[in-house]
Amino acid sequence: MARPKSYRDLIVWQKAMALARRTYAITEKLPKSEAYELLSQIRRAAVSIPSNIAEGHGRLTDLQFRHFLGTARGALYEMQTQLELAGSLVYLDERLVRELMGQGAEVARLINGLIPSLTQGKRAETQASQNCAANELSEHR
Repeated sequence: MARPKSYRDLIVWQKAMALARRTYAITEKLPKSEAYELLSQIRRAAVSIPSNIAEGHGRLTDLQFRHFLGTARGALYEMQTQLELAGSLVYLDERLVRELMGQGAEVARLINGLIPSLTQGKRAETQASQNCAANELSEHR
């Protein structure tokens, strides 16, 4: 897969940023007693998603990018778990929790679609490298 020049051009990063912004807005409704607990955890996880996508894009190899996409996906699932808890404790309106869960599901689909494209690119690179090595061996015989 040819990477865009900027991580900002990745749709998955754009959607993850929108999710983080919306998460910040919705979590304003959490009780003040949760400011240093659940609120902080939800927001950290939400910020971690686009941050890891951007960091992975900046790495040198597709394998490294895949690693950071996995980390972003983990942060997304962490955030969804925390939102589910906030909803079940009735700290957040269920409608708002569903909204964020839906946005999160879209980001997860995009991440899950991007990971195999990087894997295929790695396989193609490996195959090309093996073909090149095989050609060099046959030329020397």
